[in-house]
Amino acid sequence: MLLETFSEIVIGKIEDLTRRQAGPLQQVADVMAATAEARGSLFVFGCSHSGLLAQDIYYRAGGLMLVNLIAGPGMDLTKDPPLMTSDMERLPGLSARILAHTPLKAGDLLLIISTSGRNAVPVEMAEEAKARGAVVVAMTSLDYASSVASQAPSGRRLHEVADYVLDTGTPIGDAALSVPGVEAPMGPLSSITGTFLLHALCALAAECLAARGVPVPVFRSGNLDGGREYNEAMFRRYHTQIHYPSR
Repeated sequence: MLLETFSEIVIGKIEDLTRRQAGPLQQVADVMAATAEARGSLFVFGCSHSGLLAQDIYYRAGGLMLVNLIAGPGMDLTKDPPLMTSDMERLPGLSARILAHTPLKAGDLLLIISTSGRNAVPVEMAEEAKARGAVVVAMTSLDYASSVASQAPSGRRLHEVADYVLDTGTPIGDAALSVPGVEAPMGPLSSITGTFLLHALCALAAECLAARGVPVPVFRSGNLDGGREYNEAMFRRYHTQIHYPSR
């Protein structure tokens, strides 16, 4: 019964996002395609579990090769202790230092993922990126973000800084499943809804590019014959927009 309940919650949320976010997704996909066509670069950033979402569209078979990951020090869950990630994403001034080592420039696009949208690092990342002349897209939960105060020095939340907003629709606190006998809710939805929105966004951007007659570099699995060679050829062809092979 519990499995069926969670399945109904997840399917219902995906169906709701398909209806409610179709317009915003298409709008952002158009901007991504225009950025790529103009030889701009596409970047994605997130902290902690939002960083896992960012990684899911980076260097991924079936994914858009033009997506570049911005990785912040001490904010991914491979660090020990993982509790440090919560401290790091609240640290004012860190975003400027991260971007100082990132080739983000005017005309580029930065997608920032933060479910609560309140912490200093994602908010200041958005503010600094806009100051550089980049387009900023936020992926956040508007219900969650609207229920909490900003912890950024500017007092703003991520959706209040971004040029475009994708709403994951995840509930306040993220978890959505009540388990009998367990006090706290379980079943966090942000990973599920976020992954759905991100891969849909990349596919829509690819569709936009293809409709304009622009070749679309999509990763092929390196475990398929010829996949690695194809990917390496695309790295060379798009070397001004794909930054990670040179690291």
